[in-house]
Amino acid sequence: MKETLAIKRFKKFLQIEKGLSDNSIYAYTYDLKKFGDFLSSLDKDIMSATKDDIKQFLKFEKNKKHNSSRTLARSLAAIRQFYNFISDTMGDIENPTSKIETPQIKKTLPDFLTIKEINKLNSTISEDDLFELRDKALFELLYSCGLRISEAVELFIHNIDFENRYIKVIGKGNKERLVPMGKEAVRLLHKYIKESRPVILGNNRTSEYAFISKKGPSLNRKSVWRLLKGYVERAEIKKNITPHTLRHSFATHLIENGADLRSVQELLGHMDISTTQIYTHMARRTLKDIHKKYHPNGS
Repeated sequence: MKETLAIKRFKKFLQIEKGLSDNSIYAYTYDLKKFGDFLSSLDKDIMSATKDDIKQFLKFEKNKKHNSSRTLARSLAAIRQFYNFISDTMGDIENPTSKIETPQIKKTLPDFLTIKEINKLNSTISEDDLFELRDKALFELLYSCGLRISEAVELFIHNIDFENRYIKVIGKGNKERLVPMGKEAVRLLHKYIKESRPVILGNNRTSEYAFISKKGPSLNRKSVWRLLKGYVERAEIKKNITPHTLRHSFATHLIENGADLRSVQELLGHMDISTTQIYTHMARRTLKDIHKKYHPNGS
């Protein structure tokens, strides 16, 4: 009972005081559930777990579940946040994570599409098919505005300003930002809303979301990932592409073409500019590849 109450309070803390999105809260509680299930297998509970229990859990996740250092670090962050909370609010609980080091994360540069690949992907998606027109408008918006997939599928139709070519985005921590749309995104979005969306919606349904499915009020992230994967295969692009790759491509192309880091940070909705700096590394990598490929003494 005490354990359940503590987790409920923690969820409320994340929602109200930290202002986290539903997706972030789900990620935290998912990691806590994994830890709780592991403790249950040892006939222990989360309220009495020790430092050794946490280390044993991380070892189990690494060796048995083959999770990456990044996943382990995320799990530890959720567990640490939980124990920080209950040790602050429930004085009789010590924080068992205080002397546990975060697993070292190997920094890898995210993949992105070249402009040629973006054009190739777009050319394979038909504007004559109602559902493909919706998908093409969504993918162009992800690329044109650098949106997270959650921001795109949760975009309200009344937050689209066609006259001024802006959309109002609700980002992480429910923070709002205005993001300009490119001409192609405006064209496709307008065409989708005029020609495709009313037919998909039908006569007996309403939805406040811009991007809708045939059955639900909005598209979900898994569906978008599955749809994009199908189009990537159709375009014969040999990369591991996800909706987030379009966001990476947006930022990389801006940096490559001379955009300053602060502007890209604001467009992406990053809290910390250090998160945005990875795209300067990506741009440098691209320049190195170009030099290697085209300079007579490059290779």
